[in-house]
Amino acid sequence: MKRNYVMAAGVALVVAALGAWWWSQRDAADAVQYRTAPLARGSLQASVAASGNVSPVSQVSVGTQVSGQIRDLFVDFNTEVKAGQLLAQIDPDTFEYRVRSAQADVDAASAAVLTAQANLVASGAQVSRAQVDLDEARRTHERNLMLVGKGFIAQSEADKSRALVNTSNEALKAVEAQVGVAQAQVKSAQANVAQRQSTLAQARIDLARTRITSPVNGIVIKRAIERGQTVASSLQAPELFVIAQNLSDMQVEASIDESDVGRLRNGQKASFTVDAFPGQTFEGEIRQVRKAATNVANVVTYVAIIGFSNVGGRLLPGMTANVRVVTDQRESVLKVPNAALRMRIAGVEPPEAPAVGPAAAASAPAVAASAPVATAQSGGGNEMRNRLVADLQLNTEQAARVDAIFVETRPKFGQLRDLSAEERPKARDKLMADIRLRIADVLTPEQKTRYAAMAAESAGRTVTRGRVYVLDTSGKPKALNVRLGVSDGSTTELLLGPNAANSELKEGTELIVGTKTAGAPVKAAPRPPF
Repeated sequence: MKRNYVMAAGVALVVAALGAWWWSQRDAADAVQYRTAPLARGSLQASVAASGNVSPVSQVSVGTQVSGQIRDLFVDFNTEVKAGQLLAQIDPDTFEYRVRSAQADVDAASAAVLTAQANLVASGAQVSRAQVDLDEARRTHERNLMLVGKGFIAQSEADKSRALVNTSNEALKAVEAQVGVAQAQVKSAQANVAQRQSTLAQARIDLARTRITSPVNGIVIKRAIERGQTVASSLQAPELFVIAQNLSDMQVEASIDESDVGRLRNGQKASFTVDAFPGQTFEGEIRQVRKAATNVANVVTYVAIIGFSNVGGRLLPGMTANVRVVTDQRESVLKVPNAALRMRIAGVEPPEAPAVGPAAAASAPAVAASAPVATAQSGGGNEMRNRLVADLQLNTEQAARVDAIFVETRPKFGQLRDLSAEERPKARDKLMADIRLRIADVLTPEQKTRYAAMAAESAGRTVTRGRVYVLDTSGKPKALNVRLGVSDGSTTELLLGPNAANSELKEGTELIVGTKTAGAPVKAAPRPPF
């Protein structure tokens, strides 16, 4: 009987153990299991990706200014041409006839000038004859007056001679008027000659335009006509040829999204690939970011011109290029997986940020006035003060003077809030410029050079805030706010300082990037007790 009790007790213990193990495994299965990835250190490149087309730096569209039939073609695709070289000939017969007709009109007008000039000479002779007749009439009248006074002739004779003088005077005026008419006829004939000569010159120009010549040195990349084809000029000249001026110096016209265009500047290095040469990368640099926007379906893009040397002429106009522009590069930085930044755990919030001391708080506006503006304004004043001390290797005296500048300028930044919206930006810029000068006065020449480099580097740095999760000592998730720098699309730079609230993040720290799939085996699951 006692043996049965012992066996029953043993069975009960086994059942209890199995039940306890089963419940522990159910709790373990119900607990959320997280996937983690380490915080790694390495280099990081931020880049802008875009697509575009290869095109010549300069290409000329050759058209025609006259209409007619193409009689001859002298070039074809890929023909190298020189400036002034004959490309095509439009049938010149019609234009030659126009030149001959215009020349005949000029000759006729020139003959009319000679006729008008002869008439002018004849009119001048008539004036001379009329002047002689008038002089003779006056002498006769004077003699008659003298004879009448002596009683030799009657008064009627003197009256007749007076009438002759008046008649001769009017005749002189008439022929003088004829001279004016003849002079006007000469000028009209000369103007007609000039008009005919202008028509002749235009006819000769049109005849010359039947010769289609190259305006530049280059290569024919497009020919839009055939021999015998009729071309018609209009307000917009038809395109006959397209000549690329230089295929050894080409460019890519890339469409850049408006969210990325602010990160581009002239002189940045760029690389691109084309489908024609898979696996090969070509190098270039940004020559221009055009300010004109293109809006297609509410998507705004800007054109960036990327110049490159087309050695050997391997790349051809029109090829599609996949462009990558490195906008920023970091060496030996902590890199956060972007999956960790996208992670959100309900109910887990970061702790409140600790208050900073007066020196640290005062350093924020000073940093905003010096180098990494966005970082300082994000609350990292003490961190950036330490960065200045470390990167510039400030001695104790220099560090104290910099701290004094920070403390002194902090109230001035507070006073900016009392200014109007129009006055505040100017006052802030003036205050920051003053702080930069005062900090530079503390530095040695070598430190000034490094300080300028820090300012130039930080001018284009974008600092944002994010959140990551780590597992604490009890295995529960803990949220931490972080400040982030550049990103390459898969990882993002983590900005940390020696006194930052989240300075516990170090190389190798495991960050939560997701949860394990339901039903997946638990890595640390205990084995059954039997």
